[in-house]
Amino acid sequence: MKKILILLMINFLFIPVVSAEDLKLAENAKSAILIEASTGEILFEKNADERLVPASMTKMMSMLVIIEAIENGDLKWNQEIQVSENASSMGGSQILLETGEKMSVRDLFKGVAIASGNDAVVALAEAVAGTEDAFVQKMNDKAKELGLKNTNFKNPHGLDTANHYSSARDMSLIAKELVKHEKVLEFTSVYEDYLRENTDRKIWLVNTNKLVRFYDGVDGLKTGFTEGAGYCLTATAKKDGMRVIAVVMGEADSKMRNQEVSEMLDYAFAQYKLENLLEDGYYLGKYKVYNGKDEFVTVIPKDGATILRKKGEKSSKATYEALVYELKAPLKKGDIVGFLKIKEDGKIIRKVKLTVDKDVKKANYLELLGRNIRDMVTGKISI
Repeated sequence: MKKILILLMINFLFIPVVSAEDLKLAENAKSAILIEASTGEILFEKNADERLVPASMTKMMSMLVIIEAIENGDLKWNQEIQVSENASSMGGSQILLETGEKMSVRDLFKGVAIASGNDAVVALAEAVAGTEDAFVQKMNDKAKELGLKNTNFKNPHGLDTANHYSSARDMSLIAKELVKHEKVLEFTSVYEDYLRENTDRKIWLVNTNKLVRFYDGVDGLKTGFTEGAGYCLTATAKKDGMRVIAVVMGEADSKMRNQEVSEMLDYAFAQYKLENLLEDGYYLGKYKVYNGKDEFVTVIPKDGATILRKKGEKSSKATYEALVYELKAPLKKGDIVGFLKIKEDGKIIRKVKLTVDKDVKKANYLELLGRNIRDMVTGKISI
C-alpha cells in the first residue's frame, strides 16, 4: 500500500508523571489519577493500578457500549423500550421504573447519565444485548479492546458483586474514550431535569455529580458509592481547549471526593496548557480517493493531534511525520487511513491515528467514465 510522507519540525515538551509523594493531591483517596484527554498524558497518579470496587462509575463503560450501539444504528434515541421485571427490581439509585412500562432510549439514557439509575441502565443493557449477562460480556470485550489491565465487570450498574473491580487508571481510560462521544456530555452536563414530566409519575432528576453545577467547565462524568467502594468520582472539565479527566476512588465522603477532584482540576489548569500540533489545528490537507464518488477527501487526526505543555517552561525541538495510505473508495469517517508519528531524539513518543472527515462512496461506472473523458479533454491523462 502506497504511503505519502510529510515531515515537519515542531516544538514538544515531555511531561513527567507526578507522583502522590511530589504533590499534596488526593491525600485521602485510596487511588487517584489525573490525565489530559486528547494526549493521554498522566499529570498525577496515586496507586492508580490498585484493583478497587468502582461502584456506579461502572456505568461509564455501560454508557460507552450503549452510545456505540446507538451510533451503529442498533438502537434509536426515540425507540421505546419495555421495562422487564429484572430491570424494575434493581435496588440502589433508580428512576422508579415499573415492570411493563415503556420509556424512550433518550429518557432512559438521561436517567443513567444524570440520576445514575440502576433500573435504567439494566433496561438499556437488555435492549442492546438481549440479556444483562450478554451486555456484561460486551462490557468486558470493550475493556479488552481498550487494553484495560485491572478491570472485570460482573454487572452494568456497579452494585457490589464478587469479582467486580477496576482501577483509577482503567476508569480514566474508559472516560477518555467516552468523552469522544459528545452526545454523552450533553446528558452528563445537565444538573437537573425531569422524566414523565406531564404525568402523575413525574420524577425530578438531580445530577449526582455536583461539580457540574459548582465547578466551571465540568461537564461529566460519573459518581459512585457503595459500602464496599466508598465515595468515588470520575470528573471531566474543559477550559481553553484543554480537557482533563480526574478520578478518585475510596474517599470517605462526598464532600471530600468533590474537594479533592476540584484540587486536581485546579492543578491541571494552573500548570498545563494544550497546543495544536498542526498549524490549522485540525486538517492535514486533501488527498485523492481512487474510484470515489468524491475525488478528494480531507485527512484529519482521529483523536486530535495536540501537544501538552507545562506553562512557563521552554519547549524542545521534535518532529512529526504524517503517513497517509493510498485512499480507495468506499471510505467511512473513522476508518484508519494512516498515522501521525511524533518523534523526539529520533524516537517515536506518540502515534496519532488519521482518518477522513466524511464518508466517501464508490463511484459508479458512468461517473468514472465521465471523469475519464473530462481528464482526457483537459489533458490530465493521455491516450
